[in-house]
Amino acid sequence: MISENMIERIPASDLISKVKFSSEGLVPAIVQEKSSGTVLMMAWMTRETLARTIETGRTWFWSRSRKELWAKGETSGDIQIVHDLAIDCDGDTLLVEVEQKGKGACHTGNFSCFYRGISGSFGIGD
Repeated sequence: MISENMIERIPASDLISKVKFSSEGLVPAIVQEKSSGTVLMMAWMTRETLARTIETGRTWFWSRSRKELWAKGETSGDIQIVHDLAIDCDGDTLLVEVEQKGKGACHTGNFSCFYRGISGSFGIGD
C-alpha cells in the first residue's frame, strides 16, 4: 500500500530528523494493515518510540494518559509487525504499515479502532 505511492526513500535517521514533533514532543501515527489497507488506529509517537519502532520492527507509542512508552501488544499479545513507514509532505504525520497479529488493534476487541460510523448520507446523490 505505502510502497505503491512511494516516490522517495530516505535512511531511517534522515526520516527521524525530518519529523516535526509538536511542542509536547509528539507526532500522530496512523497505523494501517498491509494486506487490507484498513486503518487500524491512530496513536502518538515520540522521537524515542519512533526510533524503537524502526529498531525493533514492532510498533511503539507514547501513552498521553499514562505518560509512558508502550509497545503495541505487550499485554494483549496483539502485536503489529512493521512493513513500511512514511512521513507526510509537511513532516507532521506518520503512516505505519503493519501486519496485525492477534484479534486486532483496538483495546475494545475490535480489529480496527475505527469501527463506528455515521448512518445516513452526506446529501450527495439524494
